[in-house]
This record gives sequence, C-alpha cells and structure tokens, in this order.
Amino acid sequence: MLAIAGCAAMSPGAVPVGDPGFGFALWSPGRADNAQLETRYAGKNPNNANCVGENLSPALAWARAPAATRSFVILMDDQAGRAGLGVNHWVAYGIAPEANGLPEAAAVAAPAGFSAGKNSLGTPYLGPCPPRGNAPQHYVYTLIATSLEAGALPPGLDKAAVLEALKGGKAFGAASLVLRFNH
Repeated sequence: MLAIAGCAAMSPGAVPVGDPGFGFALWSPGRADNAQLETRYAGKNPNNANCVGENLSPALAWARAPAATRSFVILMDDQAGRAGLGVNHWVAYGIAPEANGLPEAAAVAAPAGFSAGKNSLGTPYLGPCPPRGNAPQHYVYTLIATSLEAGALPPGLDKAAVLEALKGGKAFGAASLVLRFNH
C-alpha cells in the first residue's frame, strides 16, 4: 500500500509551506502555489520531443477536508494545452478518506493506493509537456472530497466519467493548486 505523505515534523501551530492555514487546502510540500516545477517532473514520452522529464508527479498534501469525506479525487489539467482546448494529465480516485497526501511519484508508483483513471491520452499519468519556448504553462491540481466509498468506482474512468459520477451532491468541496513548467 502506498505510504501516505504527511506533514514534516513541525512545532505546534506551524503551517507547512504552501498551506494557507485555513479551509480545505491542497499544496505541494516545500513549494508555494504557482511555483515552477523542476525538469524531472516533466512528462516522459519518446514520441514527443517536449516530454523531457522523468514523469514524476510532485508530492501533494492536504488538510481540513469536509468532515463527511469518504474518498478523494485528484485531477491535473493544463487548460492552455492543445492550443487552448485543454489537456487532462491525471485522473486518480478512490483515495482513502484518512489520507492527507501522496508522495512524489505516486501517480506512477505501484501499487498506487487509489484507482488510476485515463487522461486525455488514455494513460494513467503524463507530466507536463508544453511546447519549447512557451511561457510557463499552468498545471492545475484539483482535489475533490466526495461521499463515494474508496472502491465505489471501477479503475480506468476518464475525467468526464468521474465528474459524472460525482453529480447529485456527491462532491463536498474542492481545493486546488497551480504549479508551472516550461523549458
């Protein structure tokens, strides 16, 4: 089972870097919202010269989820990708309600501790692959607290199917984080 990332040892009342300290929050430990990702977090695809990294997902942490949360969903989107049509890079769901984060590379680790969906390319995960020379692309990570039990949805669903399953009041709230990448 995937080890769940927690906050590093801190003095009581300390707020980790990236955590605003109030409300349902998502952050990447050691990074501020809108921080630039290092090259190792870029996607890896031999068929795409823009995918120059190791395809690692950054560590994520969260706090103060709604009390009735039964599982979490994570989505990673590049809204400017495909010339503004958008690219979904990651769909993960069925994350246990007691989880408070995921370690680096969780999106590509096995066993993952969550159900892997299918992104825009039909794969479980692909890190950032923006065109060379572009301004930094914004990658939006969205964490959704849900009323669904962790194993309620089958693996392999795409973003649209997961969002459809959350209609009718099954989504309790969301937290988001923006990380950027360019080369």
